[in-house]
Amino acid sequence: MGKRQMLNFGALVNAIRQMHDHLSAQASKAVNISVTIRNWLIGCYIREYEQNGTDRARYGETLLAALSERLTRAGIDGMAARSLRLYRQFYVSYPQIWQTPSAKSIAKLGSEEIWQSLSAKSSTEQPGGTMRTSPAKVEVPVDRLIGSLSFSHFVELIGIEDPVSRTFYEIECIRGNWSVRELKRQIGSLYYERSGLSKNKAKLAKMAQNGAEQAEPRLTVRDPYVFEFLGLKPKEVMGESHLEGALLDKLQDFLLELGHGFCFEARQKRILIGDTHGFVDLVFYHRVLKCHVLVELKMEAFTHESVGQLNTYVSWYKKNMMTEGDNPPVGILLCTKRDHALVEYALAGMDNQLFVSKYQLELPKKEEMLQFIEDQMKEFGEDVRQRRKRSAVALSARTIRKKGR
Repeated sequence: MGKRQMLNFGALVNAIRQMHDHLSAQASKAVNISVTIRNWLIGCYIREYEQNGTDRARYGETLLAALSERLTRAGIDGMAARSLRLYRQFYVSYPQIWQTPSAKSIAKLGSEEIWQSLSAKSSTEQPGGTMRTSPAKVEVPVDRLIGSLSFSHFVELIGIEDPVSRTFYEIECIRGNWSVRELKRQIGSLYYERSGLSKNKAKLAKMAQNGAEQAEPRLTVRDPYVFEFLGLKPKEVMGESHLEGALLDKLQDFLLELGHGFCFEARQKRILIGDTHGFVDLVFYHRVLKCHVLVELKMEAFTHESVGQLNTYVSWYKKNMMTEGDNPPVGILLCTKRDHALVEYALAGMDNQLFVSKYQLELPKKEEMLQFIEDQMKEFGEDVRQRRKRSAVALSARTIRKKGR
């Protein structure tokens, strides 16, 4: 027998880390493929129903709204009419996904009729997977597409109408393992158009890939399509730090206890602005002021970007959530960094002086908010010091016991 290799502590740590990274990457890939296949099949079912549904005339243009309402009532997240429209567009843009074994097997589970219809269509395809009616063009193998790109990547790609341009970004995205944000940046910078005009395309490609933000191999549950698929709640998804979560808990209680009319509505309220998802830390409705109050907590010093983000949320609420009799929403921004705290109220265009005076009277005073933040930071700082002290004492006790053996 060969000499048995000894496993030291460093090798143990390294072995566990490598195993964890490998299986985390596998889990991420499996979930991303499942999300992609699910959304493609939803789009497929909708498209097939629109073309062959026996009672499709009954719904007409209201189909997606009716379907969204019924699916949401059934407890399925991520089924807004806009999302269903996106899934249908995904199916139309990427019909070749039907060639994957997982799509075929799951389609049969969902609907035997649809499975038979798709099987009949696939008989007109060539062995390479491209339709005979389609012009010859370079295509990324479908298994490589869904194995390398998340559905959030596909959302960006289906917005590109030119198939050649879309294929170009697919190849570059896979080659560089781009994050979704990097893909958006490259599309926005007209990388495809610049490549077409460039005399040295290889050099441009190298420059584009150098410094590009790469996708993390681990599962990114903050991807909105992933956490809807997994049934996670926004609070779970955001992954607050212990300090941030505790501060929001205290802040929520603090505002409710003031007794000025705050009614709690939501925490980590998810909103969709264009194609971008945002999360509002705390949302209240003020029954005296008759307006929404949005609270954002930033675990950092004050920045203009923070004000801009809050003002965007306030503007969205003003346009989408105000009902008859409501006043414009109010934003409260809390920025903190250890001993520094700053509070800013975003009035969001409240030019009615009478209302502003009432607002200043009913909402907590700036000094109260400053004092609250500073007190909480001191309290949490003391808790951390006490925990460290207890840990040091326990470590010393263990060391003494070992020496006494």
